Parts: sequence; C-alpha cells; structure tokens
Amino acid sequence: MDGSPGSSMHGVTGREPVLAFAVASPMVPTDKTAHFDLPVDSEHKAKKFKLFSFANPHMRTFHLSWISFFTCFVSTFAAAPLVPIIRDNLNLTKGDIGNAGVASVSGSIFSRLVMGAVCDLLGPRYGCAFLVMMTAPTVFCMSFVSSAGGYVAVRFMIGFSLATFVSCQYWMSTMFNSQIIGLVNGTAAGWGNMGGGATQLLMPVLFEIIKSAGATPFTAWRIAFFIPGWLHIIMGLLVLTLGQDLPDGNLSTLQKKGEVAKDKFGKVLWYAVTNYRTWIFVLLYGYSMGVELSTDNVIAEYFYDRFDLKLHTAGIIAATFGMANLVARPFGGFASDYMARYFGMRGRLWTLWILQTMGGVFCILLGRATSLPVAIAHMIIFSIGAQAACGATFGVVPFISRRSLGIISGLTGAGGNFGSGLTQLLFFTNNNHSTGTGLSHMGIMIVACTLPVAAVHFPQWGSMFFPPSKGVVEENYYIKEYTEEERENNMHLGNIKFAENCRSERGGNRVVSEATPPHA
Repeated sequence: MDGSPGSSMHGVTGREPVLAFAVASPMVPTDKTAHFDLPVDSEHKAKKFKLFSFANPHMRTFHLSWISFFTCFVSTFAAAPLVPIIRDNLNLTKGDIGNAGVASVSGSIFSRLVMGAVCDLLGPRYGCAFLVMMTAPTVFCMSFVSSAGGYVAVRFMIGFSLATFVSCQYWMSTMFNSQIIGLVNGTAAGWGNMGGGATQLLMPVLFEIIKSAGATPFTAWRIAFFIPGWLHIIMGLLVLTLGQDLPDGNLSTLQKKGEVAKDKFGKVLWYAVTNYRTWIFVLLYGYSMGVELSTDNVIAEYFYDRFDLKLHTAGIIAATFGMANLVARPFGGFASDYMARYFGMRGRLWTLWILQTMGGVFCILLGRATSLPVAIAHMIIFSIGAQAACGATFGVVPFISRRSLGIISGLTGAGGNFGSGLTQLLFFTNNNHSTGTGLSHMGIMIVACTLPVAAVHFPQWGSMFFPPSKGVVEENYYIKEYTEEERENNMHLGNIKFAENCRSERGGNRVVSEATPPHA
C-alpha cells in the first residue's frame, strides 16, 4: 500500500513555508480564539520550551510529568545503594541480588504496555496519577520484608511504577511541537531518570540520619523507605488535581463535546504492532534505557567491591551515573532536533546511532578498567552516551505513528525494561564471572543491537543511507492510518494537522524548495 505507515518508498516533492508548523490547513478548521501563555501551532502544541515557567497547560504538565517519573525512579532503585546492608540483614546471595535487580525492571514490562493503551484511550493524566498512587503501598511494604523471596517480590511490584515513563513521553508529545519534541522529551525523561542517581545519594543519607537518631542499621534501612512511599501519594494527588490531558482540556471532556473522536483499542493496537519501525525501536531502547537500568542496579556494588570503597563513597560515584541525566538525555533530544533542522529525519537517525554506539564502546572499557579514576571517566562517558541515546530515541518515536503513539511509546518503554531484565539475567546473576566482565559483555551487545537503526526508513523522509520515496508526502503517510469510512467521519483531521507540523522533518532546503502536490 503506497505511503502506508508500515511501508518503505522513495522520494518526495513539495514546496512548504519555512515554518510549516505555523500554517493552518485549509481542510482542517483551527480554533483561533483559544489563548495560551506560550505560542502554539495549529494543534495548540507549544512551539517554545521555557524550562523555568509553569505556564498552563504546557509547562505545568511538563513539571508534573517529570517529577512524578522522578519519584518512581527513586523508589524503584532505592534498594540498590543499600544492598550491602540489606544483603546482610536478609542473608541475600549474589543470585538473590541479581534476581531482585531483574525483578525491579521486569514488572514494568507489562505495566508499560498497559499504560500505552491507557494514554491512547483514557489520557495520560489518569494513567500517571493512578499508577503512582497504586504503587505507593508496595513501597511501604519494603519496610516489612523478612526474606529473600519477599525482597525480590516487593522490588518486582515497585517496578510497575516505572510505566509513568510512558505517560511522561506521551504527554510531552501531545503538548509540544514536533520541532522541539526531542529536547522536551529528553528533558522530561532525563530529569525523571535522574531519580536513579538521586536515590544513590538520598537513601544512604536517610539511612545515616535515621541510624544516628538511634536506630540499628537493620531497622534504619527499613524506615528510610517510608520517604519515597509518601512521595508517591503526594505526586499522585498533584497530577490528578493539576494535570490536563491535552492543550484544550481533558480527553474525556473533549470526547463528550465531540471535539476529539473516540478511538477503538483494536485499531490503535493494529497500527502499532504492524509498523516494523516499532519493533526496531523496542530493540534500540532495550540497549540504551535498558542498560541504564541495569547499571543503576549494579554500579554501586561494582565500585564498592572492586575498589574496596566505603558504602557512602561508592554511592556518590554511582550517583554520578544517574545524575548525568540532568544534561545527557536533554542533550540527546536537543542534538536530534538540531540535526533535524539541517538533515531532517535522517539527521535524527544518525544522531541516535552515533550516541548509542559511543555508549557501548565506553561500557566495554568500563568493565576492563583497572584503576578508580579511569573507571570513573569511562563510566561518565558511557553514561552520557547511553542517556543521550535515550533522548535521541524519543526524538524519533513520536513520528512513527500519531494514532498509535501511546502503544508505541509503551512498547518502546517496555523494550527498555525487557532489555534490562535480559541483560541482568545474562551478565549479572552468574557467579562464574565478575561484574566488570558483565559490563564489558553488555557493551558489546549495545554496539551490536544499535546497528538496526540503519533499517528505519520513512517513505516521506528517507533513512540513514537512502533518500525519501518518490511522490510521498507527510499526509500520505499519516492519513493511511485511517480507513475510508473513518476519513468520511473526519477521524483523520488531527493527523492532517500533525502532518503539516512535521514538514520540518524534510530537513534543510527541502522544507522550502519542494511543494506538496495538490492531490495530497
């Protein structure tokens, strides 16, 4: 089927204005009476990103989204920096610790898939708020664990909360224009992922404070888990009361007014799973975000055991890995947007390959480091590469499909968790080799699993090595997600606006030198 989202073709013709996203379609009416604090496009998505603003609804949504995701990262990896204490209290073996690490990221494989469908059908506000509050009791349960089995089970259940990543990325894609979506997605997810580093600092500090107040070490670590538990409840209430699904209001309200069409789960799922690009990005994210999650679980223990450091010192070094998300993942998103201005989608794909491959190479070197300074340097560069690749990944994902964005985001996010679980199972639960050897093997897998990015081809924009398909424009690609009957019911009008706002993905001179054929 020519131009279908799952197909691959060659060439595009067309002439668009430089700022195509600012032009309203003659086919689709645009509400010009709506007022927003930030300049918006025809879909009312913000065209500017003001980091320290709380402008409603765009920037307020941004801050609610990343803080809720940050909270979930803190609780999911809160046990990692306390493992030396917890393993003595519960008599954990290396296998138990490794299995708990796998469990912590495996739980959200399923929850991320579900969250994608929830975002598409019910909206990200409900999905985020309910999940954050529903996982709060599991965080409190960590304080009452008394066996290795209980420890693994509770970490598995807490891990469900990481599905807030999907609502975070989906939410940003509904609120911000395609020309800045890489930066916005990268910043929201990066600052959220930063919780994995913050918890390496927070939990040891809480542990020391509680212990200095008179608690025994085996009691102090348990009390410390009440802090992230309460953060879950607070953030869930804030998202529910202050959040908003779309720039024009909440999804359910707009559906009742007839302003947003109700979609069918079967259709949304079909266009997600039949698009081959979805599965390539599931693999790619499995070895960018996936290795970050794996490293969050083992990096403190690696430095503690290999270089004979104090627990607090190992925690500080490990924290730098996760805290690099403050700048690394936003940088990946920014680099993706920047390259797209000059080279279009092809620039985004090359950026992703370069960053992720760099991360893999330095992961190999980290596992082979023999001195502390060299190990720290390799860890930081590995961290920047892997986390920037995560940002670059979600600089591309929003363009795969507009109709199935939630499910594709969920599948991609689940791929990250699946990759992490598989990697930990293969390399960090075996007593036959060290954690350093496991890191080197993981780096080799990163490099190998990044190669399929070369196979991603958008007919309207091209791929890393091949030009766009002839006679295919953005409207062709995105309208094919709807049947003739659905188009007669105007269900595709949102995709037409989205297609207009994506013309900048042609890159450089093609945005201004090519005209869209009248039949498009």
